[in-house]
Amino acid sequence: MSESLTTSSPLQATAVSPAADLETPLKFAYWVPNVSGGLVISTIEQRTDWTFDYNRTLARIAENVGFEYALTQTRYAASYGADKQHEATSFSLALLGATERLTVISAVHPGMWHPGVLAKFVITADHVSGGRSAVNIVSGWLKDEFTGFGLPWLDHDERYVRTEEFIDALRGLWTQTDYSQSGNYYDITDFTLSPPPLEIPDRAHPEIFFGGNSTAAQATAGRVADWYFSNGKSLEDFPDNIAGVLASAAAEPRRAPAKPRFGLNGFVIARDSRQEAEDTLREIVAKAHRPAVEGFANSVKEAGSSTKDGRGMWAESSFEDLVQYNDGFRTGLIGTPDEIAERIVAFKKIGVNLLLTGYLHFQEEVEHFGREIIPRVRTLEEELARANGTELNTDLLPETGLATA
Repeated sequence: MSESLTTSSPLQATAVSPAADLETPLKFAYWVPNVSGGLVISTIEQRTDWTFDYNRTLARIAENVGFEYALTQTRYAASYGADKQHEATSFSLALLGATERLTVISAVHPGMWHPGVLAKFVITADHVSGGRSAVNIVSGWLKDEFTGFGLPWLDHDERYVRTEEFIDALRGLWTQTDYSQSGNYYDITDFTLSPPPLEIPDRAHPEIFFGGNSTAAQATAGRVADWYFSNGKSLEDFPDNIAGVLASAAAEPRRAPAKPRFGLNGFVIARDSRQEAEDTLREIVAKAHRPAVEGFANSVKEAGSSTKDGRGMWAESSFEDLVQYNDGFRTGLIGTPDEIAERIVAFKKIGVNLLLTGYLHFQEEVEHFGREIIPRVRTLEEELARANGTELNTDLLPETGLATA
């Protein structure tokens, strides 16, 4: 955790990767807090609530200040200290009905859903929302959820075989008539879903997000995902994930319509001074709910250690990292608005296209991020593009409710 806080001048120090897209503005997303207890396993105050009323207001704030995506978490059995959680797809549909511009991503597990049923659900959500429904396919790491429901629990790499078939089925059912597929887990014969998803310019179908740090996850993302999501990573570590996904995309017949894009999780602590931000981080960790963090660590250690090469989600996470249960501290979005904006654009230079953010106090801090940090990011993006002989395509910036100078 601490190494990411000591990096100085990341924007100047980071070379521009060939994977970087300097012309397209970065996209911003936030974790939907549809789970009790907030996004850190700590007794520190979190002015965040899991109810729909709170989340409806939050979603409207987010789209008003420049966020384009929200990701609704999925969990069936209680984990990471939480005792209450709303189901992801129904909650996402409700948020879509409460907003005008926000794309809401529902996290779903293959094995819990049949791809044809999910495909039909997303088509309906797509029509209801005017094309703002998306999915995040989560292969699954919590064994108790599957065995408790009487569902088969697969070995790590086999879960990704099922996930790949699941994504193929989604894409096929969304884009083809009389679609057929035969595999180890799903057999579909001459099936047509009508109506299809809405036709949206520059979109082949509702976006498919997918995550995982393991070699198997990177290979799957390279073949079939529109977006690759990762737990929190440092500037030094994330290029390996990007390279793994791109190598798979180049080596295998890619079945997605465009090259993969990259999203990264980060927990934001923006304060007036760096000292204040770091003090807040130390307080979060000092007040960690140790039994809950340790219980979560015991649940996830299998996910990182069961891979053939020992690489996977949480494989290298410390106790301090797991206080934010998606390694969000490791991304280092901690400091003043200027420092955080610089670090975000440094991540763009290595190939990141989207930042997925979490906060202690969601409503206040999402608004602050949109008003104070996103404009700084846009200025730095424009400077970066020009310094490299191109221009930021400002036509792609999201509509907001903020007044412009």
